[in-house]
Amino acid sequence: MTDDQLVRYSRHILLNEVGIEGQLKIIESQVLVVGAGGLGSPAALYLASAGVGRLVIADGDNVDLTNLQRQILHTEARVGQAKVLSAQTALGSINSDVVVEPIAQRLSDDALDEVVGRVNLVVDCCDNFATRHAVNRACVKHRKPLVSGAAIRFSGQLAVFDPRRPDTPCYHCLFPEGEDVEETRCAVMGVFAPLTGIIGTMQAAEALKLLSGAGEPATGRLQLLNGLTMEWRSVRFAKDPECPICATPACRRI
Repeated sequence: MTDDQLVRYSRHILLNEVGIEGQLKIIESQVLVVGAGGLGSPAALYLASAGVGRLVIADGDNVDLTNLQRQILHTEARVGQAKVLSAQTALGSINSDVVVEPIAQRLSDDALDEVVGRVNLVVDCCDNFATRHAVNRACVKHRKPLVSGAAIRFSGQLAVFDPRRPDTPCYHCLFPEGEDVEETRCAVMGVFAPLTGIIGTMQAAEALKLLSGAGEPATGRLQLLNGLTMEWRSVRFAKDPECPICATPACRRI
C-alpha cells in the first residue's frame, strides 16, 4: 500500500474490523456491478471511493434525462452517452487508482459467465428477473458472492447470497425462476429517488464487508424497506433442498 493510499483509506484502516489487511483485500479485489442506474450509481460510487481495485460496470443503456432524478453517476452533460462510459468518467474523477472496465451491453450467456468467473464478487443492480436469474446461475457456478438489490415506488429490498457456503440459499431459492412473479419497472411505476440511494449504498456496504472480511454478511435474510414509513423488516429464508440451481443431487429429495 502506498503512502497516499494509507492516507486516503485511513478511516477504514482505523476500524479494527477492517484494518490494513482488510483494506488491502479491497484494493486487490475485482467487482462486477450489473447495471449503472439508480442502484448501480451509489453502489459503484462507494465501491470506487473505498478503493476496489477493478470495477467492471455492465449496462447496455444510454443516459436519458429521466435518469437524472436518481442515477447520480450521470450528469446533464452526458445525456445520450452510454451509461458505462458516463460511469467510467464519474468514478475516475473520484478515485484514479481504480480501474473501471465498461461493458456497454446486457451481459448474458458466455459473456456473463466469463466476467463472473474472473471477479471476486457481483453486485446485481439490474431491473429485470431474467438478468437476475442469469447472474445467480453464474455466481453459483463460479461460487462467487452475490449482493442483490431492488427498488420500486417506495419499496426496497436487499439480500446477500454466498455460494461459497454450502448451507446458504441462492436467489432461485428465494424467487424461483418461472413462477408467476409480477415484474414492475420504475419507467412505468415510478421510484422515490433517495430509495435507490439507500439500497444501492447498502449493497456497497455488504460488498465491502464480504471483500474485507468485516462483520457478518446478510445471508439468508431478505431486508425489506418501506420508504413511506422508513421501517425495515427482515425475513429469514432457507436453502431449498430441491433447488435446481444450488442444491447438490445428494441434498434433493427423491
